[in-house]
Amino acid sequence: MPASPEALRDVAIANRILAHEGVVDSFGHVSVRHPDNPERYLLSWARAPELIEASDIVEFTLDGEGLDLGERRPYGERMIHGAIYEMRPDVGAVIHNHSYDVIPFASTGTPLRPVMHTCGVIGEHIPVWDIRDRFGECDHLVVTMDQGRDLAEGLSDRPIALMKRHGCVVVGKTLQEAVMRAVYLQVNARLQLQAMHLGTPDYLTPTEIEACTATQLSPLGLERTWEAWCRRAMP
Repeated sequence: MPASPEALRDVAIANRILAHEGVVDSFGHVSVRHPDNPERYLLSWARAPELIEASDIVEFTLDGEGLDLGERRPYGERMIHGAIYEMRPDVGAVIHNHSYDVIPFASTGTPLRPVMHTCGVIGEHIPVWDIRDRFGECDHLVVTMDQGRDLAEGLSDRPIALMKRHGCVVVGKTLQEAVMRAVYLQVNARLQLQAMHLGTPDYLTPTEIEACTATQLSPLGLERTWEAWCRRAMP
């Protein structure tokens, strides 16, 4: 069954939001699991996120085959999405980005931890995946299902994994949840770095992270942020 116009529109809007908020530039991508077929996902063909429209969204099988691509070129790293959906039935949306504020933490091994209540959604522990460990020196792009599955294993049951010298993957049960997490991951990286210049950050405790996450991911929190980000990205 083809995805609904609303599902296609939301994927396009998510791309525009992430571009407007500076999480992605000309690179990076966001997908959602097909609402009627868990063995498929919806992802744009290879366009810059700020340009994506609903008509650009393509249906893919988990192994990366585009069902209605035509002559359009797919993202080379679409395997990230399929491998995570394959391994994580709880995941409804996947984001891959190269946020410049996050990269220093992905490259140094300095733990990225929540320093503000709205950033609790990033979780207590963020693993760091290194493509070199299994695939050696390369261009760092995840372009095969073997690489995608290895990254999915590195992500494990977490909401975020940093990709060393590359970027990160962010997941959520819904598209709105994943977008919120990606935006506040970048915010937290910026704030944590600023706090580290001033002294030792006073991080959220595990109990606080759980409570803050519940608040942020409640319908009130998700609806408020999604509406505001949509207005800014799609005036």
